[in-house]
Amino acid sequence: MREAIKLAVPPRGFFVPGVTHLYCRPVNLIYSPQLDQDTREPSYCRLAGGSLVFEKIELILRDQQHIYYFESSIDAARAWALAEGCIEELDRLMLMIVSRRAGHFEEKDTSPLLMGIINVSPDSFFGGATSFNTEAAISRAHSLIAEGVDIIDVGGESTKPGSRPIKTSEEIDRVAAVIEGIKGFGVPISIDTSKPKVMEAALSAGASIINDITALTGDPNSLSLAAQYKVPVVLMHMKGTPLTMQKRPQYDSAILDVFDYLKWRVSVCLQAGILPENLIIDPGIGFGKNDDHNISILTRISLLHSLGFPILLGMSRKSLIASLSDGEPVDKRLPGSLAAAIYAAGQGVQLLRVHDVSETRQALAIKEALQCSF
Repeated sequence: MREAIKLAVPPRGFFVPGVTHLYCRPVNLIYSPQLDQDTREPSYCRLAGGSLVFEKIELILRDQQHIYYFESSIDAARAWALAEGCIEELDRLMLMIVSRRAGHFEEKDTSPLLMGIINVSPDSFFGGATSFNTEAAISRAHSLIAEGVDIIDVGGESTKPGSRPIKTSEEIDRVAAVIEGIKGFGVPISIDTSKPKVMEAALSAGASIINDITALTGDPNSLSLAAQYKVPVVLMHMKGTPLTMQKRPQYDSAILDVFDYLKWRVSVCLQAGILPENLIIDPGIGFGKNDDHNISILTRISLLHSLGFPILLGMSRKSLIASLSDGEPVDKRLPGSLAAAIYAAGQGVQLLRVHDVSETRQALAIKEALQCSF
């Protein structure tokens, strides 16, 4: 693990092309939909063309031995990068940060889209989202829509720590009829799977999004299938498999390693013919990460904006909430889930995968109303 060193001023002579990797993170995000960038506050930039603005960035330099990081105004950072010979890379990262996200869903400048969970499996970690038959799953879909869900995520295989994969045919049997039964409800449906045959069956049944915890690495045919169907794809980071992922996971830097992995997967997907507007990234909280890793990712999650794609975050009811609080069981983690949702919205996360749609919508609505009152 490389030593991380916080610097008070931008270093000179540290950037070595081909050796040093540059990362850029917007910091001190504030809500300001009316800010006139051209006249009143020219130093501010808009995050992804939305209502969050920033005037400072954190630059991170990683070489073979150290990780250096420092905060700076945008103008000072550009002056430093010009002197160091990395101005083109910084400008590229900044362009990714400020560009409005392309995609298939109506954008909300002030609040993330909500992906509601339907688990058609008997062993999911939270029973409140489990509907282990078609009728119950369709009923839950009705409830999610009434609560204001934006996307319905259907999964037929548990991916909690220690879980084992099931047969492809069994997974298809679990999800296909459910998707067929809810496809006419007017809400996009995502299929939570890493198996291309399940993806294809779900898409044929009416799903229109692929949500893959392996970022399309689980099967050699996944990439070509996603490119063929031209549907949005969620690329999630996971170290190992659900069976092995929590067995002493290690990182050099959790947030930077996750960033580099997602950058690689995005590149592979684009080369395979997947359209850039169809890509969504997910850091995979709890998937091959201990509490320290998860916290490292969450505290710097705005770094992922410099990849230039919508960010999906799944924190709902996860064990990290209990670890940071009083060890509550999964059915007592709603307050922590709402706190995480509010935090993520403040960091510009565009989609939240949640079990509790109405409660999350209410929490975000209060946040939005209060920040809009200024």
